[in-house]
Amino acid sequence: MLDPQLLRHDLEGAAAGLARRGYHLDMEHYASFETQRKKLQTELQQLQNQRNTQSKSIGQAKAQGEDIEPLKQQVAQIGEQMRSIQEQLDQVQQGLEDLMLDMPNIPADDVPDGRSEDDNSEVRRSGQPRELDFEPRDHVELGQALAGMDFERAAKLSGSRFTVLTGPLAQLQRALAQFMLQMHVEQHGYTEAYVPYLVSAAAMRGTGQLPKFEDDAFRIDDDPVRYLIPTAEVSLTNLVADDIIEAGHLPLKFVAHTPCFRREAGSYGKDTRGMIRQHQFDKVELVQISLPNEAEDCLEQLTAHAEAVLEALELPYRTMLLCAGDMGFSACKTYDLEVWLPGQQAYREISSCSHFGNFQARRMQARWRNPETGKPELVHTINGSGLAVGRTLVAVLENYQNQDGSVTIPEVLRPWMGGMDVLSPASSLS
Repeated sequence: MLDPQLLRHDLEGAAAGLARRGYHLDMEHYASFETQRKKLQTELQQLQNQRNTQSKSIGQAKAQGEDIEPLKQQVAQIGEQMRSIQEQLDQVQQGLEDLMLDMPNIPADDVPDGRSEDDNSEVRRSGQPRELDFEPRDHVELGQALAGMDFERAAKLSGSRFTVLTGPLAQLQRALAQFMLQMHVEQHGYTEAYVPYLVSAAAMRGTGQLPKFEDDAFRIDDDPVRYLIPTAEVSLTNLVADDIIEAGHLPLKFVAHTPCFRREAGSYGKDTRGMIRQHQFDKVELVQISLPNEAEDCLEQLTAHAEAVLEALELPYRTMLLCAGDMGFSACKTYDLEVWLPGQQAYREISSCSHFGNFQARRMQARWRNPETGKPELVHTINGSGLAVGRTLVAVLENYQNQDGSVTIPEVLRPWMGGMDVLSPASSLS
């Protein structure tokens, strides 16, 4: 959520920042709410002062033996007026909150302008795609030939956009997750967490999934209502909700491997083939909670940690700085890591690493104590995939494929594969 003080004192500046994202802020509509809020708060304060004065008069009149009933009636009338105005004020404040919950974050100054992925900027590139002397197959053809990737059985179980992995392919997916976790814990200093996959509406609201993206979430209509997590970001970031953290304990660094669940409501017809866009998929998620003046460095660090996984797996990738119009709702700056997929002859997203400023922290009331003032201030939050496990499996299959349909297992994964160094097809591919 944006800082209300920014909107109150620089509404035009906030509107200009939001316009970079293609979001139109109706300044007159917002200003009318603010005018009502100020007017009602002033009236409420004046009535409060009147009631305090009258209450003192009751005590004085009582001490002098005077009739206090008229004064008590006046105080009661003031109380009724205050209740009425408070109800109006609550409605206005709810209207303001609804408006602000709909507003995305304002892009950082160094985020390029633009409206789509075509306007993103390439920051760096690592590795060269293999020059294959045969026509590359995509992960669907490879996985089915390896007799371990089954979309038809998954559809019988759950419908479209699900996958069943069995045998060595299921083991390879598990190996990838274990490899990523160990790297982030042992080399990068993250604390591993096992977190709930079902969360409250408040947790989803805290990281910006609600109310804007409720249509994309799987909702469990229980009592209370809960949601299947679309990413472990929700659970991990909300670990500090309503907390005040001592400055010396920051940054906090969490990592978790979880399934993720998304309706993909806005992706009808996109990536219908294979494992690229699923309703259920696994991710290893990285989250950092930082001091405001260290957040930019934390974003660069976290992005490098995600890149390190791709480098260890020797997968070609590029790092893209997203333009203002292509960023996620809550982010003020985002790097996307895109891995090369020979089967598509294209780079595809495998991780998004984002800095949210205090946008999420304000919703969650996640704070740190400034030792110079002794007062609590909002932390900054950063997160990213380190990596999306299913998409990494896709990348390994396609980049390590051989002409006969076999897939060489990257050396760093072999300790988790029982020493296996190649996946062989059940039958030869022609």
